Amino acid sequence: MIRTRREVLGGHTLYRADCVRVLKRLPSESVDVVVTSPPYNLGLAYRSYKDRLTEDDYLTWMEGVCREIARVMRDDASFFLNIAGSSAQPWLPFELMVRLRQIFTLQNHISWVKSIAVGDVTFGHFKPVNSSRYINRNHEHVFHLTKNGDVMLDRLRAGVPFTDKTNIARRQHRADRRCRGDTWFIPYETVRSRAGKFSHPGTFPVALPERCLALHGVHAESVLLDPFMGTGTSLVAAEKSGIRGIGIEADTTYVRVARERLRAVIAERAG
Repeated sequence: MIRTRREVLGGHTLYRADCVRVLKRLPSESVDVVVTSPPYNLGLAYRSYKDRLTEDDYLTWMEGVCREIARVMRDDASFFLNIAGSSAQPWLPFELMVRLRQIFTLQNHISWVKSIAVGDVTFGHFKPVNSSRYINRNHEHVFHLTKNGDVMLDRLRAGVPFTDKTNIARRQHRADRRCRGDTWFIPYETVRSRAGKFSHPGTFPVALPERCLALHGVHAESVLLDPFMGTGTSLVAAEKSGIRGIGIEADTTYVRVARERLRAVIAERAG
């Protein structure tokens, strides 16, 4: 059993604990946005979690976690769930979504594109698949879940400028900004070693949670929750976005890394 440890850093609260235990203690309807990436059940080498349950056990466990997440979400909250399958287990994310259909509405389905080829030029990075049967998997899912499917989003805040500027006046847009759509190209920064990923096998770029926060339309009083905090990327995004964060992580080393990253960003913003 993991002993719960709680600490406050700036406006953020970090828990070294089992996420379900902490979630059960959080007040109902107290969170504005959830951004998280749980273990994918693909056998990744986490430090203190065995990422290889039976599929049914994994789905049942995730369903229980997500029921607690739904309880702590406000009625107008957004839940951005980043998850991926594999060539050998392609159905897993969709099987999870079928389970979660009892709890949430799938308001948007975003494809996080990590690498893309345009013509003969490749942009971004991917982990090669060593197989003659499968092609490389260059994207992951970001499921935008809400309680009722009626959450208003700040589409332009998370949007992009028009390429063809004549569209601004011709289509009566008020600014040089349009919706980004449901494909987000966010490449990883180049790293040369496992240490460059903070010795964590499943990190995502800070730009991903930042974009989720922008799309939801957070404000100064907003609260972010990441029940699978890992090395603290979502909390770093929360700090950069000027909001409070709650992070939960079972592994002591990952919590330490999250603390160090968060301290650095807080110091940078203060200076």
